[in-house]
Amino acid sequence: MSEHLAAWKRTKSDAPAVRSGRSARVGRTRERRRTERAAYLFILPAFIVYTALVIAPLGHAAWLSLFEWDGVSPAKWVGFSNYRAIYSDPEIRASFLHPLTMVIFYSFVPIVLGLAAAATLARVSRSAFHIYRTVLFLPMVVATVSVALVWQRFYELDGPLNQALRFVGLGSLARPWLGDFTYALPALSVIGTWSTVGFCLILFVAGIQNISPTLYDAAKVDGAGAVREFFAVTLPGLRHELAFALVLTIIGALRTFDINYLLTKGGPGTATTVPAYEVYQNAFALSQVGRAAAFGIALTVLIVTVVSTILFVERRRR
Repeated sequence: MSEHLAAWKRTKSDAPAVRSGRSARVGRTRERRRTERAAYLFILPAFIVYTALVIAPLGHAAWLSLFEWDGVSPAKWVGFSNYRAIYSDPEIRASFLHPLTMVIFYSFVPIVLGLAAAATLARVSRSAFHIYRTVLFLPMVVATVSVALVWQRFYELDGPLNQALRFVGLGSLARPWLGDFTYALPALSVIGTWSTVGFCLILFVAGIQNISPTLYDAAKVDGAGAVREFFAVTLPGLRHELAFALVLTIIGALRTFDINYLLTKGGPGTATTVPAYEVYQNAFALSQVGRAAAFGIALTVLIVTVVSTILFVERRRR
């Protein structure tokens, strides 16, 4: 009986502490909710602007993609017929496959070159570093029209590239690169490598500066050379920068338009057509607004899928 009485007294004495703990938890929950509401209020203006300028037009484009419309006369409901054209028309299907080639030159090659350049520049003097960095980043700030004019001259039959091939005895390889059905798309894609490698370099250099110097010191103590130091310290330390560069460069490859339009207009034939050019061509040249909207929505879905996959894999590797 005395044992039960003692247990009852302990329970009574612990009750205020329990109530105090519950009150503290309730108070923390309320404070967290107030903080979340304040955060939502801060982002509300930006969300309203984003909705008005991005989400609403995207939804309107999705609605237009279900119609056959020339932009003037009454629209005709066709359902998903515009989307089926992507799979049934070989030329349109090819335009969605061409960016796969461009991804190699716009993303993978610049990332590899940017990593190599960043690792090399990290070992040069500060004055030389600023010079090389400026030279490599310069293509990113040059106007696209100027870039197109320079590369058009470079690829001409009597341009510098073919002249160099003839000079070294490889004149049989000379050709009008932008007019060749086989090499026109890779030739355009090389321009993407030239213009993107500087961005990757700057991004990776910034990432290297955030890696702790003690890791490099430890690698040197272990006798690691430049190559082993790169793979053991630099590359793992640039994991987030690599994912970021991969996302942005792949997006750039998938939605590229200006270089293709300025240099080849999708030619020769349809050898360099890309989804963004198909959107332009159908909307403004062929007056098929509904089909253009369908291509734009399909391109958006493709980009979101690729980016979401990359981000998912990157989060899983943390």
